[in-house]
Amino acid sequence: MAANATAQETIFALREQIAKMEGKPLPALAAAQQAEIAVQPEKQKAKGEKRIPFSIPVLDDAMEGGIPLNGVTEIRTRLMGDAGAVNGFTLALAAYVKARELADAPVLWIGDVVSTLEAGAPYAPGIRRFGLQPKDMLYASPRKLEDALWLAETAVGSGALAATILELRGNLKHFGLTESRRLSLRAKAVGRPLFLMRHAGEEEASSASFRFLVEPAPASERRLTDGSLLGGSVGHPVFRLTLEKSRNPAPLSVLLEWNPNDRQFFLGRQAGETFTHRNAPAHPGARIPASADRQGRPPALGHIVAFERAS
Repeated sequence: MAANATAQETIFALREQIAKMEGKPLPALAAAQQAEIAVQPEKQKAKGEKRIPFSIPVLDDAMEGGIPLNGVTEIRTRLMGDAGAVNGFTLALAAYVKARELADAPVLWIGDVVSTLEAGAPYAPGIRRFGLQPKDMLYASPRKLEDALWLAETAVGSGALAATILELRGNLKHFGLTESRRLSLRAKAVGRPLFLMRHAGEEEASSASFRFLVEPAPASERRLTDGSLLGGSVGHPVFRLTLEKSRNPAPLSVLLEWNPNDRQFFLGRQAGETFTHRNAPAHPGARIPASADRQGRPPALGHIVAFERAS
């Protein structure tokens, strides 16, 4: 153990020396790794990959056992209009982890100011609908990205939370691989999960163990006590998940249903067409007929506009 830690410290020292010779600052990743090894060399090696399975074989096999408890899991959407789906799925993940790992620990949601203006902030009735209690949720909304990253790193490093949710919008210039690696190292050192929730973001390099693309799917019908389905009713929420990043060579796409009462995931019973702003409604209704005997388009504007005299 000690020999390995000494060897890694030597490597980091060489990287620092090379960076100084090239006139570059010490990379944040090397600094974070060096600090972790200097503080807890034995603990770093002793901690293994700890997972919580979904109890769904096809998903657990692709994720090598389930949700990592000592790493970063990224959850993204293509459109800001799908914010409801990614918010619900992330809350469901947090409730799932909390129920099986740290039932008494709270969940911290670090909100993004711009995303909150468009998609809103979590509120008590919605939190209950996904298996959490309002008293179990902590919410913060830093105005600056650096404050949000500091809060996320400190929260994960404290070890007092069941899960930390970091909300971002798009692909930010000042949040890249280096910042992602710092969060990942902190999560590995303490053994607490961080869910990186990215609205309207594209795929990019990160240290996340897994990346999900979340899209909304039609909710299942409500199931009665005798096992039959109540026609026309709205039951548990369903998400269309695509596992974009994993060691599995091919992307995996599934419909996942969340039961907030039992805090359990199930494979969707019926495969429906995902509805987003890119898809037309299934029943658009009667269309208004086109106008007759009218000009097809407005006349083109000229380069000079005449204004009336003021006096």
